[in-house]
Amino acid sequence: MDLQLAGKKALVTGSTAGIGFAAAQGLYREGATVIVNGRTPQRVDEAVKKIQAGGGSGKVSGVAADLATAEGAASLVAQVPDVDILVNNMGIFEPKPFLEIPDADWLRFFETNVLSGVRLSRHYLPGMTARNWGRILFISSESGVQIPVEMIHYGMTKTAQLAVARGIAESVAGTNVTVNSILPGPTGSEGVETFVADLAKQGGVEPAAIEAEFFEKARPTSLLKRFATVEEVANMIVYVSSPLASATNGAALRVDGGIVRAIV
Repeated sequence: MDLQLAGKKALVTGSTAGIGFAAAQGLYREGATVIVNGRTPQRVDEAVKKIQAGGGSGKVSGVAADLATAEGAASLVAQVPDVDILVNNMGIFEPKPFLEIPDADWLRFFETNVLSGVRLSRHYLPGMTARNWGRILFISSESGVQIPVEMIHYGMTKTAQLAVARGIAESVAGTNVTVNSILPGPTGSEGVETFVADLAKQGGVEPAAIEAEFFEKARPTSLLKRFATVEEVANMIVYVSSPLASATNGAALRVDGGIVRAIV
């Protein structure tokens, strides 16, 4: 299937690894001009080279900027003033009991996971509406609708992303600009794999045992019963970024392996 992405310019934040990298790679393979983003030039350069080596018909470049700050966002948009597709993927997570989460952590998570996307969307939306075409995606999480007790501050930011995305979509009703959220479930990203490997090492067991225990005790409603691959999530991102997804707007699209039991 031709997703009609050739020539479209896409910025994927937090795309040096994990879901962001897989999304950038998928867009590149479909012919888009992709801008990779990460915090350090070294990581960005490595990701660009890896995408190029993987084959595809698009173009790829990179911009190093820490989007957890207003200064970082300003630096990025100065270098990339306009895009057709914005994938707000950059984010952080950290398990921590509620009573041990200080104000500074709540603010840091909100600034990183929510305001990063707000700032970029505010900048790029006028150009999209002027051209009467554009795509904005917020990579949220199933944790936005089923708040995880082990990281309530993270879940809060993922819920906020859903509200922001729907609100922006309402603001451009009747145009060919769409704004959606993607809700991955537990995914085998770089950060998750490292976390699982550390737990396995501490417990003297194999990572597969930690994964099985996680889905038995922490996410028992999963139908997939395993971590999704980053490519499985990226496939949804790439499709929703395309002109073929024009009727998908203001939606919260789950790629959660069936963890959320609600059917709507």
